[in-house]
Amino acid sequence: MSAAVLFLVVNFIIGLCFSAVFAVVSIYSRWRQAALLFCAGLCIASLTMLCELAVAYADNPRFWAIAVYGTVLAGLVLLHKGIADLYDRPFPTWVAIAMFLAGMAVYMLVRDVPRSWWARGFLYQGPYALVTLSAAVSVFQSERRTAIDRALGFVLVVSGLHFFLKAALAAVMGAGATPSAYISTAYAVMSQSITAVLIVAVGLMLLAVLTLDIMAVERGRAERDSLSGLANRRGFEKAVKKTIARSAERQHAVILCDLDHFKSINDTYGHHAGDMVISAFGTMIGTQAGANAIVGRIGGEEFVVFLPDTPPAIALAVAETLRVGARTMMVPGLPGGFVVTASFGVAGVPARGSLDAALRRADAALYEAKRHGRDCVQQARAA
Repeated sequence: MSAAVLFLVVNFIIGLCFSAVFAVVSIYSRWRQAALLFCAGLCIASLTMLCELAVAYADNPRFWAIAVYGTVLAGLVLLHKGIADLYDRPFPTWVAIAMFLAGMAVYMLVRDVPRSWWARGFLYQGPYALVTLSAAVSVFQSERRTAIDRALGFVLVVSGLHFFLKAALAAVMGAGATPSAYISTAYAVMSQSITAVLIVAVGLMLLAVLTLDIMAVERGRAERDSLSGLANRRGFEKAVKKTIARSAERQHAVILCDLDHFKSINDTYGHHAGDMVISAFGTMIGTQAGANAIVGRIGGEEFVVFLPDTPPAIALAVAETLRVGARTMMVPGLPGGFVVTASFGVAGVPARGSLDAALRRADAALYEAKRHGRDCVQQARAA
């Protein structure tokens, strides 16, 4: 087995392995279509290696030579389509088809040109390079600017330019007098070894982008309460600490909310009705607290609202709005005319103050609201 044949087999296996990985990733990624396009693109491109072997050993190399070019070009176009979807860049299907057909037209024009002509390699490799470089443009033009995105764009640029490098190497080293002779040339070994490195590089970068996105989604789920749709305690505290760190010299406010007689709702109407109350209350305070508010569910029927850059007097008005909003909620699973009420404790978070201390004072105020008959708002004593 020659070195070129060995590289062809290795590249075929690498392409199929990456294709299988992207098929699995598509199950978990929110970018399912992009992952499936990467899967299809790498699978089709890997068939190129088998077609290369057929060119060298089959009785009809002309057909297989066309298949070699077509599988590479189709694989690259599918990768470009997937990257465009991933980075939310326009790349309509008709453009992808037109790009493929134009590339095949160029190949058909140059396939019978003598292989010794130095410019033939650049015309042959040109469509590959343009498709790959246009995919890089999609990455750089997107609004995503993370390090991994820039690294992917850089790898795509290198991959696009390497096709011109191949054309130069073919002119210098010779690509064989016929397609069948290509497999036995030193150029074939060089070409396939470079291809192996770039398949791995591009595959790993695309896989990294999708994997990091899956991890970000899972982190978001870990910081969110599934029933109310609000942040859980971990997510709430993380978001609030970031806000306080950005505006440490400003005064903020916090509101603790607790649904009144929630256990009796569960006991009387069932836990499903109780879940509906939690969901409706979470939706209501998330809507009514204001666009800048950070809202979370930190216990069974306990909620919290952080109001950045807000004095306690304004926070009291917001709490009163939430109290009225609770009374007017329409909750599926509860009989008509049933009124849900909640109690509220409000505390200020002074400049450079402690969130934990403010929450303790808001909790004390909430306890006072419960002692005063519930369905009311109480302000905490000054720190």
